[in-house]
Amino acid sequence: MKIWNSPQDIPAGFGGAVVTIGIYDGVHRGHREVLVHLVREAEKRGLPALVLTFDPHPLTVHRPEADIYLVSTLEDRLNRLQAQGVDIVYVQPYSLEYSQLQASDFITEQLVGLLGARCVVVGEDARFGSGNTGDVQLLREVGQRLGFDVCIVRDKTDDDGERLSSTRIRQALAEGDVEEAARILGRPHRIGGVVCQGEQRGRDLGFPTANLTGDNLGEVPAHGVYSGWLVRDVPGTRATEYMPAAISIGTNPQFNATQRTVEVHVLGRSDLNLYGEYIQVDFVSRIRPMMKFSSVDELLARMDKDLLATADRLGVPPAGRVPQGAVTAQPQEQ
Repeated sequence: MKIWNSPQDIPAGFGGAVVTIGIYDGVHRGHREVLVHLVREAEKRGLPALVLTFDPHPLTVHRPEADIYLVSTLEDRLNRLQAQGVDIVYVQPYSLEYSQLQASDFITEQLVGLLGARCVVVGEDARFGSGNTGDVQLLREVGQRLGFDVCIVRDKTDDDGERLSSTRIRQALAEGDVEEAARILGRPHRIGGVVCQGEQRGRDLGFPTANLTGDNLGEVPAHGVYSGWLVRDVPGTRATEYMPAAISIGTNPQFNATQRTVEVHVLGRSDLNLYGEYIQVDFVSRIRPMMKFSSVDELLARMDKDLLATADRLGVPPAGRVPQGAVTAQPQEQ
């Protein structure tokens, strides 16, 4: 798949494409409905399937004061678009200046003039241009005048008629309902980051963890304990490894900490050295909310239950605490 970031990336003599427009945050089931039509229409016409997407997310530009995180990173978005059979992605840098482009100019200058749209495939709720004033009706009117086709894909909805959307995914994650998020996505929700050194309490308690912190992890679910998978690229190979994990998200109230962390404990493993490595985390189900217990012993007893629940939810053999002194990973030197 080709990735273009500016007009200079478009080769001379580019013969046009079948184009769709959207942020495609998460590339959820509703998005994939549009992408299936895009690829099918492109194959029928013998043209490349092209996605025009935007980075950063428009909401972060128009509302910088709001804590808005993406369901998926740009890299993950691009990977998932490629998996859907997209041939080209044009990543449009989004800015306040760009947002002032009038809807009709967006069609004539960018879709047709720059990207050579022969056919535009969009969902029925598509909006574009300054103030989101552009819609499918305007696309059809301009298409008739300039000679490109417009294909409208009906929104994918639940049985009750509610549209599948990235907003609904964010709402579900804010409530810790990772199963609802996965239902809309069509797969488990995923975040990712570089493993950093934590307080190392977990290894002393028998629960060594890979720790992720910061605001660049993606849309982190509500505080609590979850079952899921630690996903990593095996060094020196092209293989990807999925390891069953119990995941704790929160500020660690038992020890009066204040910084939110994502702590990932791989069931039964004491030999993993992941410091400095980029990992991803897939969330399968929520086991319980974050809690403060009356004693460390009470915390340990509950964590033992969390490990059993995690194994049960993931369908893997149960594993208990790691013996003290068995952890081989050593923090990186500062």
